[in-house]
Amino acid sequence: MRIHRMLAESAAGVLEQVFKHGRVLDRELDTIFRENPKWGKRDRNFVAETAFEVTRWRRALAFLAGDDSIPALCAAQWTRVGLEVPDWWASHPSEIAARELELAGQPLAIRESIPDWLDVLGRGELGEAWDREVAALNRRAPVFLRVNTIRAEVRGVLEWLASHGIEAARVPGVPDALVLPAGKMLPKPLAAEGVVEIQDAGSQKIAPLLDVEPGMRVIDACAGAGGKALHLAALMQGRGEIVAMDISTAKLSELRRRASRAGTRIIRTETWREDTLKRYAGWADRVLIDAPCSGLGTLRRQPDLKWRLTASSLEKTKRLQRRMLDHYPELLRPGGKFVYATCSLLPSENGGQIRNLVERDPRRAIEEELTVSPAETGWDGFFAARLG
Repeated sequence: MRIHRMLAESAAGVLEQVFKHGRVLDRELDTIFRENPKWGKRDRNFVAETAFEVTRWRRALAFLAGDDSIPALCAAQWTRVGLEVPDWWASHPSEIAARELELAGQPLAIRESIPDWLDVLGRGELGEAWDREVAALNRRAPVFLRVNTIRAEVRGVLEWLASHGIEAARVPGVPDALVLPAGKMLPKPLAAEGVVEIQDAGSQKIAPLLDVEPGMRVIDACAGAGGKALHLAALMQGRGEIVAMDISTAKLSELRRRASRAGTRIIRTETWREDTLKRYAGWADRVLIDAPCSGLGTLRRQPDLKWRLTASSLEKTKRLQRRMLDHYPELLRPGGKFVYATCSLLPSENGGQIRNLVERDPRRAIEEELTVSPAETGWDGFFAARLG
């Protein structure tokens, strides 16, 4: 494949926004694709592939190139995948093949491309398991689907996808999950049908832990765009009430659109305000606290996250998690249960927070815990615990 100048410069421009200005990679790509509607699939794939892989392997590519400038990183990535760096490009790293042999002997933080401070923290919390988890989080993530059981059964969806030329497979241990072959995507027209939702298999383990039943009152306290709220609606067979809360009105608007598409009418959205706890105190049978976290379990899909995360922002997030655990259970009626969940690998955000809560509040008892390891499953990383 010949590298076109406009596409190469566009990919470098995206990387500049991500590395120098802390922008979100997905959003930058969405923006540049909207600005260039005439680009074909191959053009978009080149720009996205370059941006994602340079972000994912930033430090390793800098070692190979002997230079951490964006042109050098791009050139090293293109050389690594067998593309010829054009004469007009600003950087032409030499001896990359020889330096590939030396890369294996470099520290983990370089060969797996993570910040030094994060490597020290992760190793301190996870020990030898840290190496395996980081390596797993640098593998490309396949597309997982959740069958919307309000509208379809798994077997029927497999047949439906096959009729459109899409071969999907079931995921052992996750009843409603399907996985597409590596590199395959779900076409937008099929996603718009509402028969399936794109949702990682690890994420699909969270909602069942809440142990909901039809007719219950449930609060999803940090609902975002509603992946888990939609899953809860399916588990409740479309009967009961779900209040999906978030501080983002844009995300709640997207949730309402998705709920309509999925054919569920039991989800009501609420923008989180200062008086929300007071208004809903004692209302819910179940509460899901899908807490803000470092997001380290999702690095396969968000490699830019590791460059935006800082030690100080992580400590701030942990303080927020603690406040949520102290106050959000007040939404429960007597005898109700809640689940605390994160997409982090760090025990200090996960079991450590739960055990600290139990020490502070003897009314709370841990009923069940779940840890999803990317190294063991090939899914994103998650933690969840149900407390009564």
